[in-house]
Amino acid sequence: MEDGNDSPQFPFPYQPYTIQEDFMKALYGTLEQGKVGIFESPTGTGKSLSLICGALSWLRDYEERRIRETAALLQREETALPTSTNSSSTVSSQTSSAEPDWITDFVQKKEERDLVSKLKEDEIKRQKREERLQLIRNNVQLKYAGKRKSCEEDEAFKLLQLSKQGPTEATGDPEEEELIIADYESDDESKTKSKFYAGEDDDDADLVEEHVTKIYYCSRTHSQLAQFVHEVQKSPFSKDISLVTLGSRQNLCINKEVLSLGSTQRINDRCMEMQKNKHEKQQHQEEGAKRKRGPAKSVCPYVGATSLQHLRDEVLGAVHDIEHLLTLGKKNHACPYYASRLAIPPAQLVVLPYQMVLHEGTRRASGIQLKGQVLIIDEAHNLSDTLSCIHSTELTGAQLCRAHSQLTQYQERYKSRLKAKNLMYIKQIVFVLEGFVRVLGGTVRQNPQRQTTQPGAVMLTINNFLFKAQIDNINMFKLQKYFEKSMISRKLSGFVEKYAGTGVTVHSTHTPSPAPSSTKENRRTEGLGRYLQTLQSNQSSTVPPADQQGSLEAEKVVSASPMMQVEGFLMALTNSNTDGRVVVNTQGTLSESSIKFLLLNPAVYFAQVLKECRAVIVAGGTMQPVSDFKQELLFSAGVGEERITEFSCGHVIPPENILPLVLCSGPSGQELEFTYQNRDAPRMMDETGRVLSNLCNVVPGGVVCFFPSYEYSRRITAHWETSGVLARLSSKKKIFQEPKKASQVEQVLSEFSRCIQRCAVDGSGLSGALLFSVVGGKMSEGINFSDELGRCIVMVGMPYPNIKSPELQEKMSYLDKHLPHTGGRSPGQSLIENLCMKAVNQSIGRAIRHRGDYAAVVLCDKRYSRPATLSKLPSWIRAQVRTHTAFGPAFASLRKFFMDKRKQQQA
Repeated sequence: MEDGNDSPQFPFPYQPYTIQEDFMKALYGTLEQGKVGIFESPTGTGKSLSLICGALSWLRDYEERRIRETAALLQREETALPTSTNSSSTVSSQTSSAEPDWITDFVQKKEERDLVSKLKEDEIKRQKREERLQLIRNNVQLKYAGKRKSCEEDEAFKLLQLSKQGPTEATGDPEEEELIIADYESDDESKTKSKFYAGEDDDDADLVEEHVTKIYYCSRTHSQLAQFVHEVQKSPFSKDISLVTLGSRQNLCINKEVLSLGSTQRINDRCMEMQKNKHEKQQHQEEGAKRKRGPAKSVCPYVGATSLQHLRDEVLGAVHDIEHLLTLGKKNHACPYYASRLAIPPAQLVVLPYQMVLHEGTRRASGIQLKGQVLIIDEAHNLSDTLSCIHSTELTGAQLCRAHSQLTQYQERYKSRLKAKNLMYIKQIVFVLEGFVRVLGGTVRQNPQRQTTQPGAVMLTINNFLFKAQIDNINMFKLQKYFEKSMISRKLSGFVEKYAGTGVTVHSTHTPSPAPSSTKENRRTEGLGRYLQTLQSNQSSTVPPADQQGSLEAEKVVSASPMMQVEGFLMALTNSNTDGRVVVNTQGTLSESSIKFLLLNPAVYFAQVLKECRAVIVAGGTMQPVSDFKQELLFSAGVGEERITEFSCGHVIPPENILPLVLCSGPSGQELEFTYQNRDAPRMMDETGRVLSNLCNVVPGGVVCFFPSYEYSRRITAHWETSGVLARLSSKKKIFQEPKKASQVEQVLSEFSRCIQRCAVDGSGLSGALLFSVVGGKMSEGINFSDELGRCIVMVGMPYPNIKSPELQEKMSYLDKHLPHTGGRSPGQSLIENLCMKAVNQSIGRAIRHRGDYAAVVLCDKRYSRPATLSKLPSWIRAQVRTHTAFGPAFASLRKFFMDKRKQQQA
């Protein structure tokens, strides 16, 4: 057997840096030993390529070793099998009074034979997969594809026409069976089990495969995932690897009718409904039964088994990003969403967003199996916050009242057709919703927009919240199981969508108008309409005319049932009492008030991932401070120190290409300490202006100045405008501001870049551009200020989070209670400092993006000079930091730094 510690070979598209070789060796060893690795590699050091080549080299060696071991084992067993078979048959002819040793021997022999059979079966499957992939990669058309293509196109066209038929085109009573909850038995988990795969019936069994050993790679955004896929395409593994990129229906749907619904929830519901219609249609065809009269049920034309198979094969045959996947889907007339999920089992590399892996329900629904697999989480510096956000949930008073109103209408309409068990659970949900609204100081029977509440925020434990809502006698675990098995959220959503405008109200804030009684259906809803009028007699009849235009856009989103969010909140309440809190936030009106579940212990969810995976790699440009990351997410999840490996590399740039300075005072000698008490003082704002003016005199190209918050950015620039500082700065560099809307970021960056390029060639009085940005804002992560765009990064003050936030105070209290105190500081105090320095590290990492880049980093606040604070900077920056108590020497070193660089370029 090959030793994993031997020097493995790493194919690479070019001669790797030494730190890349070290990175790949450390990664290979971590995967081989099945450990949890924390990998830190600054942007510009080729981290993605190191991850790809290191991990895929391990996967290649692992598979080759497994094939060799299987072959050797089969060969050995086949030679020994005849003897064992004979001995077994001889023994089996003995009397039943045989010795227990014989029974043990027989069982062992049977287990050996079963193992050999399983190995043979697995080997045959593996060979078939390999042959199939070779056919796909060589562009050899599979027989069925060419033969059935024309038939399939005809069928797809008919289905497309069918899907366009609206319910109003049919006559007769509409079918309502899909809206009725099936007879519910709480201990029967199989009755309502839904199938994930589109077309997963008897005919489609060949679509489902066993999962091969694979690597799951996840990152924060789709653009980061696309960038990673492009790196795979450039790597030496691009021709041999089977890769699939996953996304949500919103990202991958090609059905225009479904996409036009807008909100994620409505797209998901519509898609699921279409799959259900497809199964019913196939069932009727098989049974030869005629469909009942009623509206034609639309079926998605993109989920034919053959077309999905063909698209899956194309996905596996070459490396595609998500954009190309959509193009292939349209070309093949097949759904990229379902085809990509069908490609998961045979794929060796699965690329997907954080949420799909870190949330158990999404994992299950997506067909992701982590057991024995490798998981790589990139851009993991905010992993703890990401886990907390994914599992935290919020409900507004408006949503609660709407959910209550809709569920009450549903219950009233179908009470004669619902079984007693269903009615009992529905009444429990209604009771729970009333309790939630009661906690907010309101009632469900009045317009939430007209109910006033006293503004304030209260933090409660889960048990105290249940007690205050007077629902502590409800079994939340049983209620959660009922939601899951009965699919009531989806039924209610379908009910609201079908009957909105016919006496059933979408909002609890509208009084339903009885529908015209010209049709049988409308007559059936009149009684319900009258009932609702009494239920909501105090509500306004219409939206005020002035608000109608503004509410049209919101209407699309809120018209669906909010019961999905209620379900998520109830699930959160099943957490341990110590692991979460409920924030009751009242905001003047019941409609705007909210209840929010806050997860305090993300380790409880990460533990599931760590337990299932063979190995987990968390990687980032900077993972500092690592100690707290380990304490909060790994040790708390039960991972021992012996299972954790750490790797941190320096930067590929020469040390002389970065100049990090700590400024303790400004040009006039004013001490720089931007505490909450000092930072608004005019003298402090004026001194900051003088610092920037001096920097702009000597720094070429772009300067990016980060402020601790949007509010402080607004205040200091307003002061500078009055005092004339902005005018002075504008005479040296053109000023840009970070936009409030994310959609405007690209435009501002483009103009910022063009201005710097223009200044470099036209010889005008301006030396470049100055960009005012915010720590933790739209430009502090994921944006490149490489080369001339970011020759100097300025940090004004220290971006500590809002210590008065009830959520943050509760988190600090939780950590102080459950984590050990280290270095004379409490875990709560460490959290505040770590959140601040994480944000700083992300912002200053925007400038150095490749080996030949250079930049200065100016930290304006004397508190940065504290050893404990400096220790939380990335090692490659920390080693070069110079602290200056006076401005003069700092400015001299800065001027010399840029003069030297200019001379090097001219030489």
